[in-house]
Amino acid sequence: MEKITVFLAEDHAVVREGLGELIRREADMEVVGEAGDGEDTVRQVKELGPDIVLMDIAMPGMNGIEATKQIKEVAPHSRILVLTAYDNPEFVTAVIDAGAAGYLLKNVRGKELTNAIRSAYEGESVLHPAVAKSIFARLHVPSAKSLREKPDVLSERELQVLQKGAEGLSNKQIAVLLSIGSRTVQTHWRNIFDKLGVYSRTEAIVYCLKKGWLNLSGEGNYRDGTPGGGIT
Repeated sequence: MEKITVFLAEDHAVVREGLGELIRREADMEVVGEAGDGEDTVRQVKELGPDIVLMDIAMPGMNGIEATKQIKEVAPHSRILVLTAYDNPEFVTAVIDAGAAGYLLKNVRGKELTNAIRSAYEGESVLHPAVAKSIFARLHVPSAKSLREKPDVLSERELQVLQKGAEGLSNKQIAVLLSIGSRTVQTHWRNIFDKLGVYSRTEAIVYCLKKGWLNLSGEGNYRDGTPGGGIT
């Protein structure tokens, strides 16, 4: 069995030990390294190239937000899952903007954490739908011009999938709404990742929001006339 490789970035040794024990109990996961500060995290992740980085925000020296940004530059395939005690909208927005695939609080249960690791590994978003809506709305760059001039690299169906993902819908909900199969939705996401050069659903949505290719204002339509938007 190919295991999901996980790196632990946490400045409290006792927390790292607990996380390590939790992850090593999972047959499909292994811990490949750990660090207690941002600089060491970036250095090791660049060398090790883990699938998942469990990242704390508050670390000595370089914080988790800056470390996330640097990791996405030197090891873009590593998906970063933030695990922190800070339930602060500004922190959440900043770290997602920096390239994180998901955000969890440290009061999460062990099973929820390991499931989140698997979801992040599969490229899925690890954000509560309500939180996702709030974050994506903050990162939205409204532009009537860009909504009329979407790039040819993405198909209309892929843009529809992205739009609904930005509205916080799950793959199953997207499948029902667009009258397609769940596996087809997953295939669309994989194609989107390949075309945009990203590695998670969250990164893809943020990328397109910054380009102004998605409409979260509740106004405007796709080029084919399909209604877009829904966040006000």
